[in-house]
Amino acid sequence: MTGKLFDVPRRFLAGLAAMLALAGVIMLTAMADSTMQPLPASAPAGEFSAGRALSHLERFATEPRPIGSAAGDSAVRYLVAQLRAAGLEVEVQRAVGANASTGLATFGRVDNVVATRKGTDSTGTVLVAAHYDSAAMGPGVSDDAAAVASMLETVRALGGAALRNDLVFLMTDGEEDGVLGAQAFVREHPLGRAGGVLLNWEARGVSGPSLMFETSKDNAALVGLYADAVPHPRGDSTMVELYRLLPNNTDFTPLSKAGFAGLNFAYIQDSSRYHTADDSLAHLDRGSLQHHGTNMLALARALGAADLRTLESGHDVTYFRLLGVLVTYPNGLVWPLAALALAAVAGLALLARRRRVASLPRIAVAAVSAVVPLVLAAVLAQGLWELLVSRRPEYDGMGGLLHHPLAFRAAIAVMTGLVLLGWYLGLRRRIGPAALGIGALAWPALLGALCAQAAPGASFVFTLPVLLCAAGGLAALLLRGAAWRVAALTLGAVPAAALLPALAGNTFDGMGLALGGVSALVLALFGLTAMPIAELILPDPARELGRPAVVGVPLVATVLTAALVAGGLAENAFDARDPRRTHLACVMDAGTRTAAWVSADPEPPAWTRRYVSGRDTGTLPPGYARGTLWTGPAPAIEAAGPQVTVLSRTGDTIRLRVSAGRGARSITLRTERPITGATAAVRGMTPVSVPVTGTRRNTWPGEVRFRGLPSGGAEITLRVPGADRFRLTAIAETDGLSAVPGYVERPPGVVAATREDGDLVAITRTYRL
Repeated sequence: MTGKLFDVPRRFLAGLAAMLALAGVIMLTAMADSTMQPLPASAPAGEFSAGRALSHLERFATEPRPIGSAAGDSAVRYLVAQLRAAGLEVEVQRAVGANASTGLATFGRVDNVVATRKGTDSTGTVLVAAHYDSAAMGPGVSDDAAAVASMLETVRALGGAALRNDLVFLMTDGEEDGVLGAQAFVREHPLGRAGGVLLNWEARGVSGPSLMFETSKDNAALVGLYADAVPHPRGDSTMVELYRLLPNNTDFTPLSKAGFAGLNFAYIQDSSRYHTADDSLAHLDRGSLQHHGTNMLALARALGAADLRTLESGHDVTYFRLLGVLVTYPNGLVWPLAALALAAVAGLALLARRRRVASLPRIAVAAVSAVVPLVLAAVLAQGLWELLVSRRPEYDGMGGLLHHPLAFRAAIAVMTGLVLLGWYLGLRRRIGPAALGIGALAWPALLGALCAQAAPGASFVFTLPVLLCAAGGLAALLLRGAAWRVAALTLGAVPAAALLPALAGNTFDGMGLALGGVSALVLALFGLTAMPIAELILPDPARELGRPAVVGVPLVATVLTAALVAGGLAENAFDARDPRRTHLACVMDAGTRTAAWVSADPEPPAWTRRYVSGRDTGTLPPGYARGTLWTGPAPAIEAAGPQVTVLSRTGDTIRLRVSAGRGARSITLRTERPITGATAAVRGMTPVSVPVTGTRRNTWPGEVRFRGLPSGGAEITLRVPGADRFRLTAIAETDGLSAVPGYVERPPGVVAATREDGDLVAITRTYRL
């Protein structure tokens, strides 16, 4: 039993029509996931206007605003003035924020802007949140000034209309250094402990639709309100499940842990500009700004009018867009649908056996063998990335998020298609097309069941395609008439075409080519579901394939892949429009007055090689080096440097007074022994402590950072167990390199890398404690 599911006259034309239909579904899905047309400043007063929001960005988002910077202070003054002019109650919360990660305690003096619009009969607080600070490398127009400007425009569009609930607009500081402002808000501000509904807004690129990518637990009622209120909803519950598994966080993390139920939004395309000088007004997609703000305004109105007490629910929902329609269903249906998908594949196998087009042993062999194209597609995609990095080491510094990745993505798609075709044609005559097509469905069915257990909100992306594909196969076997059979098979594949390529695109956008194997795996799964349709355009399996097909198809695919890779390399060659990144800092030991340039680039570009020429780190201050560095001699700098004074020591606990020196924005303390906790105290603010576990890698094991250190310094208390004597290196950090004699600014085509210790003058002192 090595037959086909069915045969039809003029099968090539039927198969071609079916494949074109699926291609149309893929294109329609991509078009339906676009942004919005931006509205000009002349738009009606009650509507959100990207043009009006842009005018705010031109006033406060033209330069970097890292925590503690003069530009950050200027932004606070502008935001406070705008919010007060709109009639809101405004305060600036000044506090010390704190966070901890492996071997590291991070502190920062934050200035959060908190503006309240009182409701008429409030049932709770609606908290609209975004951060106004930026990474030090760029003006952060998308991340996250666009959301802050959207908040100002939302406040204006709301006008004096009466709303039931209190709206609180929270503009946090210090998000880029570890959600410091949000952490201080929930720890010290009364509104941070009151709970309510949270809407947080972010960005990880400079374009693309505003996606709802994260929710709090038990999201059913909130997702339902989102679906009803927002005119252009985007995102799906696979993102929610993925983000819950990742270590990444935004302000949403501490706010939701403090008791807020909420939704988190971001746009993520063109992420090669993320955290660089190119996150600027010139690169901001106005449609993304419009989409962000339109959704924000719609949700502010809907939540402002709702009874927030009715938005509590005891379960999550699955949600996704299918052909432009947002579909939702309770997660209680996830396991029944996963089981139904498995049953549908089993039923298709049994019916195929009964119709004598496939045997169960052959279907089982097909299912087992289908792991080969899945694994091989992922391996080839990762191999392509390694090849690209070997050719262009600077790609690695971009994390796989290249300026123009389309040609490389297409190359991965071609390689995946070739692997699938090789697997299918290699087994087609021995096992049979029907057995291969049915057996291939086992993998998405199993993945759907696995997700139903581990990540319920992501199960649909596998379960629904395989369920409908199996149903289409069953109908094709049961129906009479060639046209009906082809139509049933094609309609069954529509969910797979709508969901799986879109998932591959999102993983490309979110993870980049460095994890291109994930996207290749998803594309391979889609290919497995489409095999019965591809069978229609292939010659009869009883006939051996001719030499032109056996040799020609792989050759054409190989040549096409090579051409796409060559085109991608040419398109991503770096120029003034699409710059490459480079890391450079100047470090000087204040005690010896020995200075050096340092770069962590794998292969520094010509501009960086003006300053670094070797790998000798022996002249660097103790504890400064982190990872493998290039170095070069630098002129001494006139700077006082950091000062550390021991105030007291009791057992393993050491209390220090630290200051960074004139002009320095931050200080870093590195210890050659691990630390288990740290406390920071600034005059006039509540001290804050954090526990620390683990050790830092590729440098000294303990580290404390204080961003935005006041000119009067701070008290830092360290717990350093079992260390009678140890060294501590203090590093005072000043933004920019222009103070270094002989420094020449970066030419067009080169921007600062995203590594946090770049574009800094670092003055160090080492103490023996």
